[in-house]
Amino acid sequence: MHLGRQVFGLSAIAFGVFALTWHQYNEWQQIRPLAAVPHPEVLLYLIAVVEILGGVAILFAKTARAGAAALGIVYLFFALLWLPLYAAKPHVYDFLANFFEQFSLVSGALIVYATFAPGDPTRRSKLVRIGYYGFGISVVSFTLEQLLYLHGTAKFVPPWIPPGQMFWAVTTTIAFALAAIALLTGRSALLASRLLVAMIAVFGFLVWLPAPFIEPHSLTAWAGNAENWAICGSAWIVADYLSSRR
Repeated sequence: MHLGRQVFGLSAIAFGVFALTWHQYNEWQQIRPLAAVPHPEVLLYLIAVVEILGGVAILFAKTARAGAAALGIVYLFFALLWLPLYAAKPHVYDFLANFFEQFSLVSGALIVYATFAPGDPTRRSKLVRIGYYGFGISVVSFTLEQLLYLHGTAKFVPPWIPPGQMFWAVTTTIAFALAAIALLTGRSALLASRLLVAMIAVFGFLVWLPAPFIEPHSLTAWAGNAENWAICGSAWIVADYLSSRR
């Protein structure tokens, strides 16, 4: 069982369901840059359906490759939407951070696609490595994002967790940095990937899981869960890949 692929697929299904339920492109962060195009709701429905079908497909070995390709294309589309915004305002790192959040999902999808691709094993290995290092670079961005917006990061930490919000903001930033170094250098990469999965899962349970109960009518609260678990699934895919190599 490759549980990372399952988490990744279920998160994609959740994305699609939430989008169809709310059908408000202005609140859907990924597609918001396209609000000015004619009939953006049609594009929203199309992407949502692709996410649902791709999420279902990636759950099963026979269709995993097709599902990974569909989801990879969607997430790459989302990622590229942020680059013009960053080019217009390069001093705002948040735009580039959003790019790498989506690119981390592209990386996970690429690893799954390459794993199930037939043919030349050398080509498959190259694609997997591209996905692997793409995810590692994304973790560098996670580190920078938290570091640059440390006070904002601290506000996400539930205030009842000792010893304090800023302590955990700094600690998780350091953890991201160490994970990035381990992944990109290959030193203790498997352990680092597993600990990274655990940390992101804790984010999901402590930070995002309560959000829909606090704001049940907020798309952001629901989509934030899907985004967090999608990134967790991508990290888990990396851990599964490293485990299979070992």
